[in-house]
Amino acid sequence: MEYAIQAEGLVKCFGKVEALKGVDLAVPPGTILGLLGPNGAGKTTAVRILTTLLRPDKGRATVLGLDVASQADQVRSVIGLAGQYAAVDERLTGRENLRMVGRLTHQPKTGIAPRAQELLERFDLAEAADRPVRTYSGGMRRRLDLAAALVHRPPVLFLDEPTTGLDPRSRSDLWETIEELVRDGTTLLLTTQYLEEADRLADRIAVVDRGLVIAEGTAAELKASLGATVITVTLAAGARADDIKSILAEVGATDIANGGRAIEVKVTDGAVALLRAVRLLDANEAPVEGIAVREPSLDDVFLQLTGHRAEVDDDEEAEEAS
Repeated sequence: MEYAIQAEGLVKCFGKVEALKGVDLAVPPGTILGLLGPNGAGKTTAVRILTTLLRPDKGRATVLGLDVASQADQVRSVIGLAGQYAAVDERLTGRENLRMVGRLTHQPKTGIAPRAQELLERFDLAEAADRPVRTYSGGMRRRLDLAAALVHRPPVLFLDEPTTGLDPRSRSDLWETIEELVRDGTTLLLTTQYLEEADRLADRIAVVDRGLVIAEGTAAELKASLGATVITVTLAAGARADDIKSILAEVGATDIANGGRAIEVKVTDGAVALLRAVRLLDANEAPVEGIAVREPSLDDVFLQLTGHRAEVDDDEEAEEAS
């Protein structure tokens, strides 16, 4: 099978809001596709369609060759889903939650308890296994939610912003767990608004904005589309950003950044461009505080493609607000 997950022309509307406007996706087996974009971009809607929770208005999607609309029951048997919020019962213990999922997914009765214990140990929850989930930290709940999604050993896993709200250490721990799953052969579709997360985990990244996939490639390919280097010029007090931007336009593609307090220049010949920028600024007696050079980031890619940063606090999608 060429693709474990495939979507062609997915369209979904909620009243007058067009959440998806014709999304195409393709995920080879044993890889991670990262859907990168802010809240409201359409990521969660796409996941809900691919996991049979919503039907598309137009288009078609398959998981392991199974149609998500006409073969929904079969699709559910081969996928796992962990959403933005841990879907576990706080009144039950961690062990009871996993055993309940085992029963709901029709696992052999004799295998439910051993599988629950196996997952509790794998996700470092064995010591807290018999405590009510309401006593768990946010990171522990996330790990338990991911364990629950794996009870029936699904070959395809969907993670919808799994690290939202976690502290840096818990996020890093969850990233390591996700990497282990893929090494074991799991195919994974991950939605995120964290650029670092997509950069670290995803084999390929689809940048989503306002219901459309606006770019796709590896992190390296997306960064390379901007040039090899970003020169950042920090402005002195009283400097006019537009004036400095005009001076630096001779060096490369320029953007006003940091709320008008800096100018970024995208270039391919870093050392030569830096020298030229310094000479131009000096010749024009431009009031600047400093100049720095760095490699482009996914945030640069997103800003170039959409005109705004990826990590924004937009309203949720229409169906999430209801």
